[in-house]
Amino acid sequence: MGFPGTWMTESESMVYRVVPKCACSTIGQIMFWSDHGQFYEGDIHDAAEGLHKWGLEPSQPRIEANLRAHRALTFTCVRNPYARILSSFFDKIAGIQRNGRRYRGNLLPDLMRRYGVEVGSPENGFDFDQIRAFRRFVLFARDTVRFRKPMDPDIHWSAMASHVATLVANGGRYDRIFCVEDFDAGMQGVLDAAQTPVRVDLRTIPRFNESQGHGPRRAHRVSEYFDDLTRHLVWDMYKRDFQLFRYDPDDPDRAAPLGPVDLDAVHAKLAR
Repeated sequence: MGFPGTWMTESESMVYRVVPKCACSTIGQIMFWSDHGQFYEGDIHDAAEGLHKWGLEPSQPRIEANLRAHRALTFTCVRNPYARILSSFFDKIAGIQRNGRRYRGNLLPDLMRRYGVEVGSPENGFDFDQIRAFRRFVLFARDTVRFRKPMDPDIHWSAMASHVATLVANGGRYDRIFCVEDFDAGMQGVLDAAQTPVRVDLRTIPRFNESQGHGPRRAHRVSEYFDDLTRHLVWDMYKRDFQLFRYDPDDPDRAAPLGPVDLDAVHAKLAR
């Protein structure tokens, strides 16, 4: 299986396990800058040079050797499960992608037919009932995560623990897991502990959101999207995420975790 979803700087100063919808574009650009003193021109997910990625075959032996010897600082970043699935909906279901098309082509028409997920379009100013559409999307997402029907879960709404676990299951170990909600402090801790060729001043680093401006803006507080049924479905999908990364399942509006991640507990539970 190897180490899917893993990126490493060319200097091998740090290894990052990507968790989609958890600031991965910004983190990737910071890693690129820490080696080259400049940002990658374009979406860092498209970069085929300047950054080692498990998806690039020549990078795999380097990444695997580093992780098995634990030579570099290894980290990942997580996010409140309520906010993360909302972000997935607005980006991948309601929004338009950078190529001007809907995500995964026929996914939205199929969702409209099977689950009644109706979203707006650029032509009507993305005018639609956000709460109703989102709650129906969550039904679909739960079916993919729990039952793998009508399709396998997409990486953007599959559980964070499932992403994080692959590195642990294959012999890697995290030095740090921090949260999006306290990004600057968490990322600064990584940079302070890593030996990077180029110094990174986080105060000057912009936030990279490749989907921003291509879809509707969220019109309500987080909690307004989650009725009792939707919260139950989110718990059904993300129970381990809430527990391992210490987010509050009872208050969707409480973005920050209840406390720091217990790394020993994460490794013990995800190694099983």
